[in-house]
Amino acid sequence: MKNRIILTAMGLLAASGALAQAGKGAPSEKGWEFGAVLDTTATSRPLAMGSRDKGLQLGHSDLTAHGPLGAHLRAGVVASVATHEGKLEKGFEEVWIETTSLPAGLQLRAGRFPSQVGYLNTQHPHADDFTDRPLLYRAFFGGHWNDEGLRLSWTAPTSLYWTVGVEAFRGRKLVTETANTPGHIGAITWATKLGGDLNRSHSWQLGLSHINNRREAAVEDEAEHAEEGHDHSHSAQLSGRKTWMIDATWKWAPNGNNRDQQVRLGFEAARITGLNRFASGRDRHEVNALSAVWRFHPSWEVGARSDWLRGRMPHGEHFHNLLLREHSLMVAWKPSHQQTLRLQWTGQRDAVGVDAPARRSLQLQYILAFGAHGAHAF
Repeated sequence: MKNRIILTAMGLLAASGALAQAGKGAPSEKGWEFGAVLDTTATSRPLAMGSRDKGLQLGHSDLTAHGPLGAHLRAGVVASVATHEGKLEKGFEEVWIETTSLPAGLQLRAGRFPSQVGYLNTQHPHADDFTDRPLLYRAFFGGHWNDEGLRLSWTAPTSLYWTVGVEAFRGRKLVTETANTPGHIGAITWATKLGGDLNRSHSWQLGLSHINNRREAAVEDEAEHAEEGHDHSHSAQLSGRKTWMIDATWKWAPNGNNRDQQVRLGFEAARITGLNRFASGRDRHEVNALSAVWRFHPSWEVGARSDWLRGRMPHGEHFHNLLLREHSLMVAWKPSHQQTLRLQWTGQRDAVGVDAPARRSLQLQYILAFGAHGAHAF
């Protein structure tokens, strides 16, 4: 297994070098851009509802390409490879086309792409501040929700940043086995974000998202998930008909210079109701995630995150309690914009209805990027 990881890593390095050379000399606004990311992680123990296997593995590594298609369209492709349950898996994570010249601040995107809901989902996992995503994303979205569908978004022509978007997706990643037949459109989302600058040093953003999940989970499927609470599934482990999400982010950098020093505070919360046809009003899933990251030197960051998950796991026509708390501490060395070496400790406790939580896990992550990549989210 380790030999396959090493060979795959070498292949990514070779491909990324070629892509970087191919992208030289092409103006970023006019031509196509290419990039690659290698994400390797060594993990002491897998986490409950986690996405990292024990030992050395590939994380979210990818090859990317994006650029214009004529004067009114642009397209993007992301091919990814990662370790999952001891096997290397590869595929196309994103294949999309979008408009660039619709009037009144409108934009239309079609294909496979990450949903706009929440704060982190539109961001690739290797751009996160921690080695693993919060429990919110691991439990509700399988870590990163990419889907096939359409998105129509609008950005207000104001000095205060305001955007609104509506999406229609197949929704299979939210629910793999259904008790109904929803048709081609299995999930509909809407989201809005509002943000701005308080002054040169302080900036903020607020978000509100909603998912109308038309795919009702089969009762047997949910029961299987309950017995496999530590499963590293690509699909959501907890689901329901209605999901509400809020996110809030505040950043501080002296006079706006975030290269030398920055503080980032983030909070996300979500609630899922309508778990299945037998659920009552008190049967719901709730999760919160609070994080703080401090860049105290151009090459060094430290951070802490606390997650709290409480839910009601279906077992036939009745429900059992589900509870899990998680705390993480990390330190990251970034000698350049292309490299990150991160050491993270994570502890899990107060586990109820979760099979064999890790309690403690140590992870060492190395990320190496080449070529062009899209701008990181606020």
